[in-house]
Amino acid sequence: MLMEKKEIMDHARYIMDSGRLIHDRIGHIFATYNADNKGKKNFAELSMTQLYAVKATRKHGHVTITQLSEILNVSPPSASAMVDRLVEKGMLIRERSSEDRRKVLVRVSPDAVKDIEKVEEKILNIFVELVEKIGPESAAKWCEVLGQIKEILKKNGH
Repeated sequence: MLMEKKEIMDHARYIMDSGRLIHDRIGHIFATYNADNKGKKNFAELSMTQLYAVKATRKHGHVTITQLSEILNVSPPSASAMVDRLVEKGMLIRERSSEDRRKVLVRVSPDAVKDIEKVEEKILNIFVELVEKIGPESAAKWCEVLGQIKEILKKNGH
């Protein structure tokens, strides 16, 4: 059963709008967290690429500038400049590798890890509430659809 172009566009628009609602809710959590923690260098001024850089660094534990540039698909000088800004904001720390003193590693600062964990917990609670409200069957369908989307995006290099 093939969908008509109008139906495809309607579904795509609905998915985009729903994603925007979730994105806006997450943005609200960041803004609220930042307002509650005035005086700290925080998430408010991070671009999406910077936030992704912090998350990727946290996921890997530590990375070199070259590794980070590959993960973010940016040039090493761009990654280095981004790391400089994130170090200034207290989000990342540069340190020498213990195995190779010539190599500089980047990791997430302990304060930033605490902040990230607090914010992620608040974001997770949004999804816990959604799952509870839609029920187990709808949640399972949602996970199935998102799994398909992840696979498609991975195959397409996104």
